Amino acid sequence: FTETSESLSTLLQRLIGNLSGKTITLRDLMEAIGEQGLLLMCAIACLPFLIPVSIPGVSTVFGAAIVMISLAITLNRLPWLPKRILDKEMETARLVPALEKGVNIVSKLDRYMRPRLPGLTTGTVMARVNGLAIMTAGVLLMMPLGFVPFSNTLPGVAILLFSAGMIQRDGATVLGGYLFLVLTTIYFAILAYGAFWAGQGLSNSLTGA
Repeated sequence: FTETSESLSTLLQRLIGNLSGKTITLRDLMEAIGEQGLLLMCAIACLPFLIPVSIPGVSTVFGAAIVMISLAITLNRLPWLPKRILDKEMETARLVPALEKGVNIVSKLDRYMRPRLPGLTTGTVMARVNGLAIMTAGVLLMMPLGFVPFSNTLPGVAILLFSAGMIQRDGATVLGGYLFLVLTTIYFAILAYGAFWAGQGLSNSLTGA
């Protein structure tokens, strides 16, 4: 990971400008990023989930990528990704507009970001702790609940805040990532609780209990 003085929205706009062709793969995106680092890849991968748009296959591909990249950040080594994930084709015509709308969200975030609370963004220990937090959000993002409101948005926001905060060395933004991760965990727990009792009610109605 290479630090940068450029804003996250500027980096993303440059990347989008380099995308071409009818389809694109995760491998293409990673090659386009070059030396900007793994955290930028996590930020890019969460953008499609911040807006109400459906792109088939993206949740699984990007969610898996986020988990593997965050594992690499935690272990301080280059990531390994299955060829099936790296080379799965996605429609550029649907992905790029989602990324562009995501840039609009990021540009608003850029206004408030600055280096602060360095204890949350520097050092090997915090890099590993933050990497585990991103991994947890990535796993939640992969859950097959895309039809449930906010089930992708909440972990997506958490990943964006973690990634952007670490890139720009903004501990306050990273702290926001932890807040959204806690909210996501609570939300998923509520969904699981509701599904359990709905299943219990259905079972009781079928058995006449």
